[in-house]
Amino acid sequence: MMSIIDQFKAVPTTCISDTMQGMNNLDPAIKPLKGEYRVAGRAFTVKMPVGDNKVFLQAIREAQPGDVLVVDAKGDTYRAIAGDFIVGLAQTLGINGIIADGVIRDIEGIKQLDYPVFCKGTTVAASGKAGMGEINVPISCGGVTIHPGDIVVGDADGVVVVPQAIEEEVLKKSIEKLDFDIKRAEKVSGKRDEVIKYLDNFLSK
Repeated sequence: MMSIIDQFKAVPTTCISDTMQGMNNLDPAIKPLKGEYRVAGRAFTVKMPVGDNKVFLQAIREAQPGDVLVVDAKGDTYRAIAGDFIVGLAQTLGINGIIADGVIRDIEGIKQLDYPVFCKGTTVAASGKAGMGEINVPISCGGVTIHPGDIVVGDADGVVVVPQAIEEEVLKKSIEKLDFDIKRAEKVSGKRDEVIKYLDNFLSK
């Protein structure tokens, strides 16, 4: 039996988003460094002051294998939340991926790790390590409130958040949506008469 995380990972974020009426999507600027990256896991939240990433190192140390680090870096695009060395630490400890409302650096090194990082882009500037910030608290990341333990799912289209309280219901409806989409495509795609029939039926409503 697949875990709920593995089941969510097998469903496109678009189907999950549709199930929740598009209400829990992160800022579209937060994208994977490689289009083929997919990530799913429970959020280990990080509230990081702009330009100070010591709390991010603390999160790497305290997160459990399978968690996803979700970082509220206030959308800052000047100083990086981490570079390839620190991202490599998270990968080694079994953390499923990193999602940040901020930027990273050492992009080529991170791509070579082949490890899912979702963020707003890259910069050359490092962060300091004064030691402020919080972990495992409710945060706002990419315009969405995220609580520790919520399920986050990301792919080439972006990132969506599934609150714990409705995760089973959302999973069921998302799988149903995916199945519907597949059957619709099989029935219509490449078939002129079926396309016209589908369009006429849709436009008549």
